[in-house]
Amino acid sequence: MNDPSSTPHAPPVHYPRVLSIAGSDSGGGAGIQADLKTFCALGCYGMTAITAVTAQNTLGVRAIHALPADMLAAQIDAVLEDIGADAVKIGMLHSPELVRVVAQAIQKFKLQRVVLDPVMVATSGDRLIAADTMAVLVNELFPLVSLVTPNLDEAEWLLGRPIEGINALPAAAQALCDLGAQAALLKGGHLQGAQVVDVLLQPGQPLLTLQSPRIASRNVHGTGCTLSSAIAAQLALGLPLQEAVQQARHYIVAAIEAGAGVTTGQGHGPVNHGHAPQAMHLLR
Repeated sequence: MNDPSSTPHAPPVHYPRVLSIAGSDSGGGAGIQADLKTFCALGCYGMTAITAVTAQNTLGVRAIHALPADMLAAQIDAVLEDIGADAVKIGMLHSPELVRVVAQAIQKFKLQRVVLDPVMVATSGDRLIAADTMAVLVNELFPLVSLVTPNLDEAEWLLGRPIEGINALPAAAQALCDLGAQAALLKGGHLQGAQVVDVLLQPGQPLLTLQSPRIASRNVHGTGCTLSSAIAAQLALGLPLQEAVQQARHYIVAAIEAGAGVTTGQGHGPVNHGHAPQAMHLLR
């Protein structure tokens, strides 16, 4: 009779695990709420470490309360020491102390496939972080993550200069990498034109230009959060960065289109995260 203890065990089956380190949106369209909806829609298991609680709706942000740094660290430790993560999405970090907690966690847990959405400006135009936080974000976090995904307003603030037109996107993406980013997805959705053009720059590789027809919709709240979390989900599923960005972009375009005719609130409503939900994937 064979000794069961000597029988090789198959690797444990687990869900693709994605951790969102981000703020909470009480209106449900952005932040960790959007991230969890996206992870679920793409067949991944979502976890959270909340950085701040916001009072907001489709009309704007009324108040922001950042959580203490030790509480953020405790959340991250609790999740990663037990469950682990195949990818991480980072959203709003409201203070330098919170940025440093996240940077330390990336190094402590040797986290891979980390997507940083430098949330600085809400869809409504509200600024969400202070200049001193931005400096720490660039100096201490940019070099540790796999990809940064600023929109045009955020990139202009980061670079301290305007980005005027589609032709200026490649140089701006290069400037973001010069700040220390390993790769940059610069989103040009705020530019005028019938096409929405984004550029992905990975140093040492050709620039990738992504474009799609502009969709007429007021429901664009949380698009940046949703895109970055979709990229993290695709990375957790094992896709290389370029393909993960392409697939995530397909997802957000379809989500905007599916939600364009829906009324949620009086302002900028959410996209339709659940337009094509996938069953939970299984990994070994």
